Amino acid sequence: MKRITLENYRSDKYYERVVRAVEAILTRRGFVSPTEVFIEMGLLSAQAIEEWRAGRLPFLERAIQCNLSAANRILRLLRMHAHDLNLRPSATAYLRRTRGGRLRLRFTKTGDLKLEAAYAAAFREGGKQAEA
Repeated sequence: MKRITLENYRSDKYYERVVRAVEAILTRRGFVSPTEVFIEMGLLSAQAIEEWRAGRLPFLERAIQCNLSAANRILRLLRMHAHDLNLRPSATAYLRRTRGGRLRLRFTKTGDLKLEAAYAAAFREGGKQAEA
């Protein structure tokens, strides 16, 4: 696969699927998150999200039904498409409540900060608040 750039991202094989997923999600609510896009694309189940939030899944990437390269492409396409739609990015904290307090949920096995931030970004219209 070739590198995604501003010049070629609309011709990527995942682009149309990302656009359809974002459109469907924005119709239901005023913001979109990567986890919702993966669910809408059929690459992640709502049950897997519940398992991850409950701490039974150590990181979310394990449950995504595509290889990590494709998942990273989808994240990049989402960011570019959200920019085209003038959606505002905002960081969202994904936390799990425990007896000892709150723990930050991990999206990736490696814990790479840039990837974690990409998964945790929500893109919203206007002034509506994003919910995790």
